[in-house]
Amino acid sequence: MRDRVDVLMGRAHDELAQLVAIPSVADPRQYPPQECERAAQWVVDHFAGAGFTGLGLHPTSDGSKAVYGEQQAADPAAPTVLLYAHYDVQPPLDEKAWRTPPFQLTEADGRWYGRGAADCKGNIVMHLTALRALGDDVPVHLKLIVEGSEEQGTGGLENFVETHPDLLRADAILVCDTGNAAVGVPAATVTLRGMVNVVVTVEALTGELHSGMFGGAAPDALAALLRMLATLRDDAGNTTVAGLDNTQTWTGAPYPPDQFRADAGLVGGVRLLGDGSVSDMIWARPAVTVLGIDCPPVVGSAAAIQPHARARLNLRVPPGLEAVKAQDALITHLQAAAPWGVRVTVEPEALGQPFEARTGGPAYRAFASAMGDAYGRPMTTLGQGGSIPLCNVFADTYPDAEIILMGVEEPRALIHAPNESVDPTEIAALATAEALFLQRYKG
Repeated sequence: MRDRVDVLMGRAHDELAQLVAIPSVADPRQYPPQECERAAQWVVDHFAGAGFTGLGLHPTSDGSKAVYGEQQAADPAAPTVLLYAHYDVQPPLDEKAWRTPPFQLTEADGRWYGRGAADCKGNIVMHLTALRALGDDVPVHLKLIVEGSEEQGTGGLENFVETHPDLLRADAILVCDTGNAAVGVPAATVTLRGMVNVVVTVEALTGELHSGMFGGAAPDALAALLRMLATLRDDAGNTTVAGLDNTQTWTGAPYPPDQFRADAGLVGGVRLLGDGSVSDMIWARPAVTVLGIDCPPVVGSAAAIQPHARARLNLRVPPGLEAVKAQDALITHLQAAAPWGVRVTVEPEALGQPFEARTGGPAYRAFASAMGDAYGRPMTTLGQGGSIPLCNVFADTYPDAEIILMGVEEPRALIHAPNESVDPTEIAALATAEALFLQRYKG
């Protein structure tokens, strides 16, 4: 199987180059919607060539279109496997920070660079490579769902699953939107943190005031907001939202601190946060991030006291904690931390529950065996700090299905950042593993 995949890797490169060249950002304010349509049609055309039938574009509630298709096994009693990926991508952000054109697949230092090369177009190409390596030897029923708005978090596919439960019903679901611990280190992701986004607004004055005439007695809304935000972490960097446990520990494979430093690109002398291990901090405990602040920029600012300010916050919620409880705790904490009687409003923006996969079933065992053979070393398990709300919808809609999270997005891929890339050896190894899994899984 590995030899078959190796023969296909030139084609995989060319197809990934075609996909990356399509700027399928699912935000019409930034890119034309026709680009997402082009990417969706590319998926339809190429999976048709891989033997799928019934392929079509299905509108979802957020306006995006999901690609669905299927392939039937000879044995009607064979189990069904659902393959998942998404064709939409993050915007390139600061194009000046890219060393290569973001929408042109470019090879450098053994990696393939481009927006979506890993997240998640690399996984689409990985699926195609695995299916071509199998050829007609597919002993399971296959279903395919590739969505077009995952990066926007607008819930189109989640609603589609809930309204079309029989269409996507399967015994095993491969959610290909995560990755390994490192290149060549096989892993299945077994937990995901949930998330809460809120926007907090502070109001102190009816308008700007001269900082010389009124400063010292008039309350500064921006200073009040900064004081509130400072209460969300202690001196060690632990997230300290009142009412949320920040002492949980991770019991799976560790994330070596030196590797994390390199993966995260820490500046020399900067310390890691928290009093737990790296794995504890990113997979088992809540973590708050200030995503943005509305306030005057340095250039163009005046000697004036700010009457109002606001910030957008993201709170990651570990398994074992309800996202609604976490949201309520964050709102209550912010309101209680407000100084000087300033007026505070907190608007919930988004919410997703954490997820924990069941392991030990026949699909998980077959997948672990396939990954071990493809990589030549045992598969480990990871958590992931990111959120995939769709996994909870799958779990609620198909409680008997085994959900396996895997993919080509290891830490060096820099997903969501400038200079995103994929290591082609990960595409090859995971395609081999997926093909072996589809051969071995008996349900």
